[in-house]
Amino acid sequence: MTTTVGAFEAKTHLSELLQRVEHGEHITITKHGRVVARLIPGIEQEPETNWSEFWERADSRLVTLGHGSSIKADIEFGRN
Repeated sequence: MTTTVGAFEAKTHLSELLQRVEHGEHITITKHGRVVARLIPGIEQEPETNWSEFWERADSRLVTLGHGSSIKADIEFGRN
């Protein structure tokens, strides 16, 4: 459901409007009859990144390259 409110009303009743948005409603805010903003429910945040997987891949790359090689050298090699 979408509701339209003027900017003054939005300012006056912001906490109520935010509560309605939390429950799934979309609010359009107008100023002098022109749409200036829309309030929509936020996107759920993704769970935190599992850094252990990243470090495992980094460690395996180090073993593959050995200590004498570098990622920069690999990039330069790939460009040639």
